[in-house]
Amino acid sequence: MEVYIEFALLENFCMDYTLLYCAKLVSKNGAGWRRVAVASVTGACFAVLFPLFGLRGAWAAVIKILSGLALCAVAGKFASFKGYVKFSAIFLAFSAVLAGALIGIFSASGLSYAQGEGYILSPVPAGIPMFGALLLIIFARKIKHRLTKAGKTEVNCTIYAGQSHISLNGFFDSGNRVSYMGQPVSVIPESAAKKIIDVESINCYLKIHTVAGSKKIKIFTADRMEIDCGGKIKTYRGVKIGIAGHGACAVLHPDLPED
Repeated sequence: MEVYIEFALLENFCMDYTLLYCAKLVSKNGAGWRRVAVASVTGACFAVLFPLFGLRGAWAAVIKILSGLALCAVAGKFASFKGYVKFSAIFLAFSAVLAGALIGIFSASGLSYAQGEGYILSPVPAGIPMFGALLLIIFARKIKHRLTKAGKTEVNCTIYAGQSHISLNGFFDSGNRVSYMGQPVSVIPESAAKKIIDVESINCYLKIHTVAGSKKIKIFTADRMEIDCGGKIKTYRGVKIGIAGHGACAVLHPDLPED
């Protein structure tokens, strides 16, 4: 089968981006789309060059797995090794599911395909592979929705800033999509913020949009946040915190990167 380099690059970029983005969604990783794109370009180039190495059997499998782990390291933002392992495990699992699904679709439909050492190509112009990728995105979003829905109950969170800390009730809000430079932002009332930081000295602002219109809120970086989820403490480091309103609860971002 004749393989065009540009076709192989495009197909592998689409596949890598889809898989990495799905892993980002399910693992709640705070990385931006640029990181995912850079990793996908790297993966596409490697996939096209890999057959030139002439590796076969176990060595080929080992190199493929290591390359996948390297892509995960580039694509995500990790506060700990545990977060990297979680991201990588999800990526490899989705990769295996998608590869098996594509081969099954081709076999069932009677279409021919060529599986190289780094890519799967067919006479069909990327339609069937991308359809499989689309289904995977929908599946990943459903998983994310279930995780978010499960975490909507009120939780107790403790925010640390310097030598000060404060505990208050909070809840994960799937409607909170506020972000600052690609990082998720949780929001706490001004009265709570004043207990751990000099609010007047903050000169970093973030513009947000609400049903009442647009407004600017002050934002700072907390050293860490600990959330008690039914007796299990989850730790988030370097959390972006917005200051708004005079309520009693913290509005937590559903995509906080886990430590």
